[in-house]
Amino acid sequence: MPPVESNPVIPESIGAAIDGALETLDALATLGEDVEDEWQYVQDLAGAWRERLEDVAVGRSGEPLTPERGAAVVRVSVEAGLIEDPHRAIDWLSTFPQVVLAAIGERP
Repeated sequence: MPPVESNPVIPESIGAAIDGALETLDALATLGEDVEDEWQYVQDLAGAWRERLEDVAVGRSGEPLTPERGAAVVRVSVEAGLIEDPHRAIDWLSTFPQVVLAAIGERP
């Protein structure tokens, strides 16, 4: 996982929030790939959520994000960045994007 920043930047737009979330999603997928028997599941799950987040970004990328919503995205990303266990990373591959979508006011 990427190192957790001590003072992360709060995204000010939905596009910036999704860009950061996609980086975290990729890191979770990379860690989850360590579970050999779950490799295809990880690929499918990460791909589906990547597509969902990217679809939202296409339509709403430039929309401003309140500081509270931006902070929520950062907080869940920081939590995900603390994960070291590949099985737990797989669990978070479905949870993380849903929390991000809820934080930006989108239906998961």
